[in-house]
Amino acid sequence: MRISEIFYSLQGEGFLAGLPSVFIRLAGCPLRCRWCDTKYAWDESAGQDYGIAEIVETIQKWPCKFVVITGGEPMINPNLSQLAQRLKTAGKHITIETAGIVFVPDLPCDLMSISPKLTNSTPDDLKLAAIHEDSRLDIAVLRKLIDSYNYQLKFVVDGEADLAEIKQTIKTIGKVDLEKVMLMPQAATRNELLVKSPMVAEMCKSTGFTLCQRLQILLWNNERRS
Repeated sequence: MRISEIFYSLQGEGFLAGLPSVFIRLAGCPLRCRWCDTKYAWDESAGQDYGIAEIVETIQKWPCKFVVITGGEPMINPNLSQLAQRLKTAGKHITIETAGIVFVPDLPCDLMSISPKLTNSTPDDLKLAAIHEDSRLDIAVLRKLIDSYNYQLKFVVDGEADLAEIKQTIKTIGKVDLEKVMLMPQAATRNELLVKSPMVAEMCKSTGFTLCQRLQILLWNNERRS
């Protein structure tokens, strides 16, 4: 498998925020979100080749139960199922972070962390925008993931106008547990996070959705961890 990086940190986002976790970042993503903070993992050739046994051996150096498989977009990797099964055999709690654009059945996944991409993610570059818009949102796939896995839905909020699109997306998906919906400020820096968080907090108060932490930005100003 092509691995962009493996590192130990805290889960920064979602309902498990704050838990010490080992992150396995798989290389490759078909999306081109304009605010993506892991663009170095877009290319499928980014990083190093690891055997699955080597990945499992590497993460064992940290005394940690929680493992996060992220990307890039991990659901496009043909060896994802095999990796998840080996991690589960090793006794790990597995979170898979995905944009929700690909469905893979029967994964040994404890939490499917789904972040559907809104129109606020579309890049300004016309060529990249065409690639991105073609695949950023797949309602049928989102429905299958929600039906098949324990999940959380994290929406990135860039401005007040995003709330209407979030509500419409949830309505279109149908039968979403609203207690599993989180709103997350779009931010690349600590200052940007602090500026936008009150706006998102008010959205959460008006809807009952949960405010999503972004501890990697608050604590480390989004610096790449190693």
